[in-house]
Amino acid sequence: MNKTKYITVYEDLKNKIITGIYTYGDKILSKREAADHYKVSLITVEQAYRILVDEGYIHASQRSGYYVIYRTGEIFTAENDMVMPVRQAAAETDEEYISASQLARTMRRVISVYQEELLQKSPNTGCMILKNAIRSYLARSRGILVLPEQIIIGAGAEYLYGMIVQYLGTDKIYAMEDPSYSQIREVYRAYGVKAVPLPMGSDGILSTALKSCHADVLHVTPYNSYPSGVSASASKKREYLQWAEAHHAHIIEDDFDSEFTLSSKAEDTLYHLEPDHSVFYMNTFTQSVSPSIRAGYMLLPKEHTDAYNKKLGFYSCPVPVFEQYVIAELITSGIFERHINRVRRLRRRESAV
Repeated sequence: MNKTKYITVYEDLKNKIITGIYTYGDKILSKREAADHYKVSLITVEQAYRILVDEGYIHASQRSGYYVIYRTGEIFTAENDMVMPVRQAAAETDEEYISASQLARTMRRVISVYQEELLQKSPNTGCMILKNAIRSYLARSRGILVLPEQIIIGAGAEYLYGMIVQYLGTDKIYAMEDPSYSQIREVYRAYGVKAVPLPMGSDGILSTALKSCHADVLHVTPYNSYPSGVSASASKKREYLQWAEAHHAHIIEDDFDSEFTLSSKAEDTLYHLEPDHSVFYMNTFTQSVSPSIRAGYMLLPKEHTDAYNKKLGFYSCPVPVFEQYVIAELITSGIFERHINRVRRLRRRESAV
């Protein structure tokens, strides 16, 4: 697949920053120098730099240039721990859901095409048609590569939270963002697990709080955390992963709302950065399709796939087969991604006002 030129520039500079060719505080090429170096237009470079700024790799200093702000290792300073005013989460409108007419047409097509297949019992972890649709969507839109057995279909986020608690254990200490979505706290309370709140700063959980935390599991919403509206920077995401590795801990990544990023590029997920060992990824279709769709999915880390399915694979899938086939049809037909792109354009226009 041919990459868009600005994505090529973005990825090259990002890799140079992550690998230490450019380190914290370094000034990178000016936009004109970069345009000459990569043999692309100035507009292409501006698009690439805008994404690097949005994701927290570089910072634009007025009349001075662009400087690296991405950090690794134990070098987070007090400045990073400052609690700063944050943006509010975007208000939901009917325009942000797939229209009733599109849903109706899709439902009629599913009934017409699949007929008696819709009367069969769903496999315990979800229908293969939906798993394959999700797998293809994640590969082309998020760069996430998984096998069907790593995908677990469930009835929304709360159900999936509970499944992870059952798998990882109620004897573990779970840390979460403070403030955070109230249902997360309620699920942990219902299972009787110890949940520790960690205060939020301007780009995620405060470094000082995370460093002193002795939890076994970290529950985060890296993009547009509710209700604070905080999104984790690239440095903060790396910090979460380094914390998990150092503490032999796990991360629950709730990727709610990230499809609707204002950036021209999809958000990097923690799962994409570390798909093998520590990150359990989840997302739902409640926000992206309709509030009435109580369906979501979880991605298991590679090394946990067999153990999870042996321990909890007996659970029946709670999402009706018809609903699974409708979501699969929305994805494979292109309706889902066209809707995502339309809402992203709408949000960008609203943010520019």
